[in-house]
Formats: sequence, C-alpha cells, structure tokens
Amino acid sequence: MPTPNTMDRFLARQPILTPEKHIFGYEILTRLGPENYFRPPEGEALHVNAMDEFFLMGLKHMTNGLPAFVNCSREFLLRDYLELLPREFVVGEILETVKPAEDIVAACRRMKDKGYRMALDDYQDSPEMECLVDLADFIKIDFLATSLGEQARLGDKFQRLKIPLVAEKVETLEQFQRGIQMGYELFQGYFFCRPQMVERRGMAANKLIYLRLIETLARPNFDMRTVIGMLKQEMSLSYRLMRYLNSPAFSMCVEVHSIPHALSLLGENATRKWLSLVCLSALGGDESFETIKIALIRARFCELLAEKVGMHTDSEDLFLVGLLSVMDALLGMPMKEVLANLPLAKDVTSALIGRPSRLRPIFDVVLDYESGTWEQLIESAKATRIDENSVPELYLRAVTWVDHIFDPLQGTLSA
Repeated sequence: MPTPNTMDRFLARQPILTPEKHIFGYEILTRLGPENYFRPPEGEALHVNAMDEFFLMGLKHMTNGLPAFVNCSREFLLRDYLELLPREFVVGEILETVKPAEDIVAACRRMKDKGYRMALDDYQDSPEMECLVDLADFIKIDFLATSLGEQARLGDKFQRLKIPLVAEKVETLEQFQRGIQMGYELFQGYFFCRPQMVERRGMAANKLIYLRLIETLARPNFDMRTVIGMLKQEMSLSYRLMRYLNSPAFSMCVEVHSIPHALSLLGENATRKWLSLVCLSALGGDESFETIKIALIRARFCELLAEKVGMHTDSEDLFLVGLLSVMDALLGMPMKEVLANLPLAKDVTSALIGRPSRLRPIFDVVLDYESGTWEQLIESAKATRIDENSVPELYLRAVTWVDHIFDPLQGTLSA
C-alpha cells in the first residue's frame, strides 16, 4: 500500500468551550486516506517527518496553541504514537471502541508517566472502565445517548473525584444550562452554532450594518468607500471612531474634519482591526467570537471551493452563504427571520435553509468537512466534482485567512 500524500490528510476541528463560552480547546477530527481516524499505513514504519507535518504544523495552526483533543485508536495507543506529539499541546482521547485490556491500560500509563493528559470518549459507566478512569484527566459524556438521571449521577460522581466532565453533543440551550447545573466543566456540540431561542425578536437595523461591515472587512479587496458609507448609517460607530482618535492610545494632534479624513488617518490595517473588534462586540460580546470565526471560515472555504470547481461567478454568493450560516445562532432568531431582513438572491436563501439550489452542494461539502462526517463528504464531493483530496488544503487556507483577520499581530490580510 503506498504512503498517502499530503492531500490525503484530513483535519477538521470542533470547539470545546467553558460555561462562559470561552474556547478551552478543540477536538481534532482526523482522517488519513480512507480511514476515519489516524492510522499509519499497515506494515510500514511511521515516518517522523510526516507526523511532524501532519500534526505539529497542522494541529497547532488549527487550535491557535490551545489543547488539541486527538482521537486515539487501539493501534495508536499501543504504538505510543501520542509520544510523537508535545505533551503540553495534546490530550489523547481514547475512543469508546477501545476496550480496557491490560495492554491498553499499560500504554495509557506510559503516556501518563510522561506527562500526557488523557480523556475517555463517550464514557459509559461500568466496573471494567475503572482502570481507565484512574488515568483520565477528562471524561466526555454523550448528552444524546445518556439519560438525564445518568448525566446527573455521573456529574456528581466525577465532581467528587475531581475529574472534569465534558458534555458532548449539546444541542439546546436547555442541555447546556442543565449541564452547568450538574457540574459539567466543558461543552461541545452543535448548540454553539445554533440559535439560543430565549425570546422572539426582530433584528435591529444597526446589527445589519455590523453584519455587512464584517463581510466588507473580510474581503481581500478592501473598499474604503463602502466602509465610509456604512459608518455614516450607524452614528454610534462614527462616535466611537472619533473617541478612539482622541484617546491616549492614538495620540492624534490633527483636527479631524470628517469620517473619510478619520479613516485616512488610521490607515487600512488599523481600520480593519478596530472595526473587527467593534463589530464583534456589538454583535454579541466575547462569547460570540468563535461563532464569528466559524462564519468567516465557512465563507472563505465556500469561496475557495467555488474557485476550485470553476464557479467563479458564484464565489461571492457562496461567500455570503458561509458568512450568514451562523447568523441564527449569533442573533438568537430563526434563520428564516434573519433572511427576511436581507435582500438576498433566491439561491443564497435556499442554500441557507437547506432547499435545492446551485449553491447548496458546495455548502454541503463545507458542512460535511467541518463536522468530520467523512462518508458524507465523499458523496458531497462527488456531487460537486471536487477532488476530495484537495479539500483539506482549502480548509486550512480558510482557517489561516481568518486568523490573519483577527490576530492583532498581523499587519496585513492574506488573500
């Protein structure tokens, strides 16, 4: 069997959050060739350089230095592959399919002795699992597969043992709040990209301005005239701009005559950074940061996929599909109501609500890759005539592009 090339390596990520919705780390969904988990080619020695390329560069980049929860199969554990990764960077997540045999327990103990952290995935309480519980730094409970009574019992048990619990597959606000009350310390699931339906409300006009500003700031070709026009529509932004220019942080001695003059004094790079922070704050505060990043990653990913398959005339519409795809979660209202406030093309609207359109197949590739549903990805890639092996590179390019937007150390935006 030949060694897969770089394009055969698939990496996706799902955020793991605290009760305050701050990012604690990411579960990394991996695939090498046709496998749904990392596994070196059978009968061949693992090449350390390949591991370095696949994990050390790819994972650190995708998690911004936060803990990476890496799925560990039986073979991965027995061959001590986790040892090839920096212990301060990864958490070995023992898959639920791995039985707690003596050789597995010994392998996990070796990793623990070397300072690695371990997590038990989809944990089901039983006497045979106690030997692994003794080695666990995190325990993940599937909220869809576990009863309410069992969730509460496990919460009480592991609080007493001082082992942090991760609630997986959290899909509603009620589940999230209940998990906090039960003592769960970390959370993972589609809820964080879906609406928190607390009350029915319309979308304030200024939020539309912020939304459109984010789209404009994310474009490779920055249009200052468009930004000026939006600032004129939202007086609070104009006021904040003037206050900022007069603050000690900017130490401006020149009299400002107009919004265009103010922005010219700031310059393009500083304008991007300042407006990005203001828009993020206005659309929901710190807890929305990851949601905004997901939206922009999807937007750029859609755009790159469109270019890959020759849909150049649709690339801007697809960018918009990705950008708007989490607005229901961000604004706390149904997607149909979000779209009712925006003058969008029918194909964009249809793609966002799951109806057939020429844009939806590309968006399906994005969602399948993001969620790590590799079998579905194979089918969606075929439907769009995308070479499946080119998808990981485009995803990483999208992640890099978004990091450049929000990293305050970055001076420019890479297209």
